[in-house]
Amino acid sequence: QEWKNTFATWDPQDFCNISKVVLPTDTYWSPPIFILERVNGQNSNLDYMAVMHNGSFKSTQPFQVTLTCSLVILKFPFDTQTCNLSIASFLYPAVTDLVMKTRRTPAEMMKDSQSYFLTDGEWKFTNLSIIEYLEELDHGEFSVVTYVISMERRPTLYILNLILPTCALYLLDMAVLFGPSSLEEKISFQIAIILGSSMLAVILNNILPTSSNKPPVIGIH
Repeated sequence: QEWKNTFATWDPQDFCNISKVVLPTDTYWSPPIFILERVNGQNSNLDYMAVMHNGSFKSTQPFQVTLTCSLVILKFPFDTQTCNLSIASFLYPAVTDLVMKTRRTPAEMMKDSQSYFLTDGEWKFTNLSIIEYLEELDHGEFSVVTYVISMERRPTLYILNLILPTCALYLLDMAVLFGPSSLEEKISFQIAIILGSSMLAVILNNILPTSSNKPPVIGIH
């Protein structure tokens, strides 16, 4: 965070050429912000800010946060999910007191985010966009900055463990159904295929998220 306070200025030549001072966060006013989608998180202990001689304040507070996202898994495991991270301050109206702006462009933040994100996990970080707007609440307008994060699922594991075995079972089912085997052999083999399909359905039910309104196409099939 960066902001300016015109009352906290000084001439470095009057104070041994000191142009920067590090102070606790509660020493001066700092913008109180909230993450709207936040469920829980862990804050850091870096409760300090840097004050420049021209009244510029800089505060860096890294923290880990868990967000809520609305999932659409209709195309599972080839789905792309979009999550929002909205930063707002509902204590100061945007018209008179506080307006939040992003300092860096989405391309710059995308580059930094890709360097921090683990590249060998289930999800692939694909896009980041920023939306700045005013939210109306209780007859007032408040500044909100929303980061729209797009994540693409890596489907290789699900293809090997789920889709290929399912296709193999159905192909085997068709081969036995139209083969020269006797009726008793076909019935026993059909029962085995039904049991195998049921086990795959149980596995699919355990690995899919339950917070989606529509089940995936592979589950419907």
